[in-house]
Amino acid sequence: MHIVYIHQYFTTPDQKGGTRSYEMARRLIQAGHRVSMVFGTRDLTAVEGKLGEVQRETIDGIDVFRIIQSYSNAMSFPKRWMTFLKFAKRATKLIKTFQDVDLVFATSTPLTTGDIGRKSAKHHNCPFVFEVRDLWPELPIAMGLVKPWPLKVYLKRMEQRAYRAAKRIIGLAPGICKGILASGVNPDHVAMVPNSSDIDLFQPATDHSEVDNDPRFGSPGDFRMVFTGAHGLANGLDAVLDAVAEIKQRGITGVKFCFIGGGGKKPHLLQRVEAEGLEEYTCWVDPIKKRELARLLPQFDVGMMILKNVPAFYRGTSPNKFFDYLACGLPILNNYPGWVGEYISDNQCGVVVEPDNATAFADTVEELMAKRSELPAMGTNARALAESTFSRDILGKRFVETLEAAAEK
Repeated sequence: MHIVYIHQYFTTPDQKGGTRSYEMARRLIQAGHRVSMVFGTRDLTAVEGKLGEVQRETIDGIDVFRIIQSYSNAMSFPKRWMTFLKFAKRATKLIKTFQDVDLVFATSTPLTTGDIGRKSAKHHNCPFVFEVRDLWPELPIAMGLVKPWPLKVYLKRMEQRAYRAAKRIIGLAPGICKGILASGVNPDHVAMVPNSSDIDLFQPATDHSEVDNDPRFGSPGDFRMVFTGAHGLANGLDAVLDAVAEIKQRGITGVKFCFIGGGGKKPHLLQRVEAEGLEEYTCWVDPIKKRELARLLPQFDVGMMILKNVPAFYRGTSPNKFFDYLACGLPILNNYPGWVGEYISDNQCGVVVEPDNATAFADTVEELMAKRSELPAMGTNARALAESTFSRDILGKRFVETLEAAAEK
């Protein structure tokens, strides 16, 4: 089959960000299919070209079509939405020029990718498969980003149009699939394929010397808690700084909270650190490429799974960092309930603390520091969970089979 794959934020392991679409496209190719990837740029400094220009190349067998656009997580919601609409218009026009399209696949967010996929599949008279990474508009509404009721109605209708047009729908978390089914979609047409662990790229480490000798990550021998990914409103990283302030007040030393990534809330977080004198306890590193992250991440002591305390997140997210931590054999500290926390508790690969409870968070950090010798056992459990349940090979096979089933006459 010739599959058109639409993703606003496509990245490879040599870039910064999640690589699910790259990995799934590779597996489609391994299954004998041809993939045309249509995506928008995230970092204008990494490419040359005029806004709106389409650049084509081949990356590891994937025929990629890059639409040059300006985008940043730090943009306001209205500006980001305008960027999404511009991409949707350009991508839809581009895909109409493609030949011999057998299936159109679109992955959110944003929700506008569903409109691109729906219109493109109709133009080419072929099946459409929609992947839902976050429930829109439920999550933006729950976070207070979407307030005017006409916009809420507009987004809800856009969501329903995508669901009705799709022959199959993939959800990345139990809550996402539940939300899809609540819209009246046939349960036989919904598949859960969460994010996955790259157990080949990410490997447990016994040697921590590189991080120990890297001044970005504190002093040798520090107990290092690491968070990777976006520093945005949804991530709720103020909860970590609340716990850091509590740890400082208790006079605890020898612990470092390392934040790797960037986003709209990062300037605010850095201002808090300076205002509250938390520099000794924190370190901040800009986003790094996936391959470098895979080398460094296993050398930390604990991975932090942090989200803003929004009930819609409890079962409605599938965070990449969780699966990377598992593959690295990192014990995990999770600060919100839900399906991720249940896997952590049931498999004894970390600790789940109550949301918005700085005292409980700080108590847990102290306990982990005191039981440092017991952490490798948690890490072994984490790696075992990655291999048995969340490996990319297992979930990639399910993904390919879902698309192939949608294409059957």
